[in-house]
Amino acid sequence: MQTVAVARNAMATRFEIVLHGEDPVALRAAGEEALNEIDRVESQLSLYRPTSEIAQLNARATRTAVRVTPTLFCLLQHVQQLNQQTDGAFDITIAPLVRCWGFMGGNGHLPDPEKLAEARACINMNLVELNADDFTVRFLRAGVMLDLGAIGKGYALERAAEMLREAGIYSALLNGGTSTVYALGHPPEQEHWKIAVEAPPAGMAGNHPPHLATVPLRDEALSVSAVWGKSFQTDGKTFGHVLDPRTGQAIAGATLAAVILSSATETDALSTALLVLGESGHDRLASTHPGVRTLLATRDESESNLRITSRSILLPS
Repeated sequence: MQTVAVARNAMATRFEIVLHGEDPVALRAAGEEALNEIDRVESQLSLYRPTSEIAQLNARATRTAVRVTPTLFCLLQHVQQLNQQTDGAFDITIAPLVRCWGFMGGNGHLPDPEKLAEARACINMNLVELNADDFTVRFLRAGVMLDLGAIGKGYALERAAEMLREAGIYSALLNGGTSTVYALGHPPEQEHWKIAVEAPPAGMAGNHPPHLATVPLRDEALSVSAVWGKSFQTDGKTFGHVLDPRTGQAIAGATLAAVILSSATETDALSTALLVLGESGHDRLASTHPGVRTLLATRDESESNLRITSRSILLPS
């Protein structure tokens, strides 16, 4: 049994794939083609590439219905469904809110109340009209802007895993930065891939161990969303980049959320939704996604004590 590793930077993160099989040349070729697929997804979904389909939508869809490729149209339909299943906690129209809070290309700042109200008026998936007859998309209000950053990496990994399956690869681990892992099959001589969910950075986790849980994966994806990274402090309070599209405010309390399902597209979106929903999100996600496994870390008002809750994920004793 041979092992081959390939990697590439895309979507502002590092994608890595470890493949097992008999032919190292075939493994490397399959891995490189999977990375090429991730590049293709980035060229389609990037908010910052003027030539991407999403950038074209954001530039034109307020004025006219814009025809998109069937693959993007299907993804937007899936996004619409996820928005409904999470009661609006996952919403790709959140871009005006991200910009208002200063997190689009920056580390954030408190928003101007008037501009915040303007941004909130542009956030609702009901403002995105999808016409399945001709694969067109139209925005029903000026100022609507799509940002697939909370689902794009998972979608790219899922597409890459499909490429590997088509190439006859049955054992691989695909990793998209710190956010999503997809486990294809199982490693040699083991029944599952074992993936650790790391605790928040020092100062945010209290006395918790470095790993909140170690989860077995086989033909499943694990996505982790967290509030650190882009953040700022004002009057001793920390504001992270994860925003609640329903209220326009930065989420409070929830620090880290992990979701496990067979679809990396869904885990990427739903881990963000779980952060927004808080502890009630365990039951909410389970009601729409049977078999989902979830974990949530929340802090108390002092931001010093960490509480871990989970559904179907074994926590260390």
